[in-house]
Amino acid sequence: MAEYLRIGEVAQALGVSVDTLRRWESAGRVTFERRGNQRVLPAADLAPLIASLAGPDKVSSARNRFAGVVVSVERDGVMAKVELACGDYRVVSLMSREAADELGLEPGVPATAVVKATNVVVEAAPRSAHG
Repeated sequence: MAEYLRIGEVAQALGVSVDTLRRWESAGRVTFERRGNQRVLPAADLAPLIASLAGPDKVSSARNRFAGVVVSVERDGVMAKVELACGDYRVVSLMSREAADELGLEPGVPATAVVKATNVVVEAAPRSAHG
């Protein structure tokens, strides 16, 4: 489990540059801890930071990309269920265990959910027999 994320990992998860994060730190928008010469953020602080940056006026042409942090991984023999906290959203992905292992997915690891939905199923409550 990654307890701390380096500033570069935080920048990647947020989709901003390291220089932007340094400016935000100077302005008080984010607080990094120092580990030697490294700026680090506790992994548990990433999801709240993402949520604090998202607002109703935030617009992006990449609406299907959700940067966040892995909060749980359940592996069995062949499959893995990976849950990410992406700001206000919870994203769950089912993938092969091999893929989860190759990506190094563990709680606290920054990750981005990229969603491409070709089918959306909507179910409604059953209607009464009297319509």
